[in-house]
Amino acid sequence: MSVRPLPPLGPNRKLKLPKQVERTLPNGLTVIAIRRPAVPLVELRLWVPFGGAHLARSAMLSQTLLAGTAERTNVRLAAELQTVGGGLFAGIDPDRLMVSGNALATGLDRILELLAEVLTGAAYPTDEVGTERERLVDRIQVAGSQPAHLARVALLKRMYGKHPYAVQTPDASQVRAVRPAQLRTLHAERVQPTGAVLVLVGDVQPDRALDAAERALGDWKAVGAAPELPPTPPLSAGPLLLVDRPDSVQSSMRLALPAVPRTHPDHAALQLANMIFGGYFSSRWVENIREDKGYTYGPHSLVEHSVAGSALVVAAEVATEVTGPALLETLYELGRLASLPPGADELEQARQYALGTLQLGMSTQAGLAALASAYAGSGLRLDFLAEHADRLARVTVDDVAAAATSYLAPARAVTVVLGDAERIAGPLSALASIERESAPS
Repeated sequence: MSVRPLPPLGPNRKLKLPKQVERTLPNGLTVIAIRRPAVPLVELRLWVPFGGAHLARSAMLSQTLLAGTAERTNVRLAAELQTVGGGLFAGIDPDRLMVSGNALATGLDRILELLAEVLTGAAYPTDEVGTERERLVDRIQVAGSQPAHLARVALLKRMYGKHPYAVQTPDASQVRAVRPAQLRTLHAERVQPTGAVLVLVGDVQPDRALDAAERALGDWKAVGAAPELPPTPPLSAGPLLLVDRPDSVQSSMRLALPAVPRTHPDHAALQLANMIFGGYFSSRWVENIREDKGYTYGPHSLVEHSVAGSALVVAAEVATEVTGPALLETLYELGRLASLPPGADELEQARQYALGTLQLGMSTQAGLAALASAYAGSGLRLDFLAEHADRLARVTVDDVAAAATSYLAPARAVTVVLGDAERIAGPLSALASIERESAPS
């Protein structure tokens, strides 16, 4: 049977940005409203700076922020949100407290009023805090039995040393010690409008949305300056860290390499270099260790952007018996790209994928809200997306080769492998000097 050739790639479509307006309220809250009238809904994303706060208390605050207010129990709060076809959800990461939600466009005023009630009057009731505390402890304990989580924990410590990013999962014993009064204190100190960004996306008139946000949130009080995290330290490769997990049937392989923030001149070229290496299904690394050799099912690499720094992270789960060969091929593909430029067709395919993914990420209200919020948290606006698309379109083969040489050289990688040391230490020691530690029991 003859193989039909693939059709040629089509032309790149120019990125079209929706109408957006912005206002910074007197209390320091920045509100960005973006019109996207596809469906009669509005998406809400609130980004509150939270880096460096007490880890266990921060995690518990995000779990219980919506557990009730001075006016309403959590059940009544949920019922009120349902009247406008919506909901609110809270989460936390090393940089921010995020409150997200959605509602019918006609319910914008009401969901903002309820958001304000939570931000200014979250009660942290004792019973709800106790229930959520046990749930969080259970999740931490389950995560502690997962190889991928343990490998991530070891990699972060190796990457960041004493920086706050080095530990991102609280200890269960610390969570058990958290009390409601501590959460109320943390809320008063850190849940404030200074430096916060609220993004509203949907079937709304942007100016009207800004007015609604100011009416609802204008009385939210600021108590001080937003916290700032120190820059992340430079990566120090050092020896390969082998985390022993006896009798493990597979190994978790993690590498971290230098990267640059979105605004850096090298960012577009590095993004495409990563695509060609391992950033999508048609990449060299995926073709090598998944399609050709069958070492793993889902290898992936991506540039992780945080407020205090960026890094390129490479991850794969491989069978124990092929751990050494899988790492060898990974280092080979990094070195090949760092020393030999990609072909023009290879670059164009990666470029098309990156530009298409950018378009796709903006195609829904929720996707656009998430994207706008993530960029706003780094001080950027949607206009930057058009600039970035133009930069991606202009990247040359030489640009990618230079970025790969600067950032993807395997000698610069922080490497962590979690697995059965008795079986994998020998093959790994042929590739690198090894430092060993035991996985948490």
